[in-house]
Amino acid sequence: MTDTNTKETASGKAPSHIAYQVRNHGEKSYWTRIGSAWANADGKGFNIQLEMVPLDGRVTLRIASEKKA
Repeated sequence: MTDTNTKETASGKAPSHIAYQVRNHGEKSYWTRIGSAWANADGKGFNIQLEMVPLDGRVTLRIASEKKA
């Protein structure tokens, strides 16, 4: 189970990547967080958990990082 407030799975491992839906409108892009991804132990793939599935746009995975205030 994923708690979106802590961004960790039930096992306590934080995701290595964040999934976003990206929609382009003219010169502007809109990014919406839609899920998380964890690298497999063998390094040959990912487990992806999506909170929603976009009907348009694209899905982009980005390396998870802490936001600095």
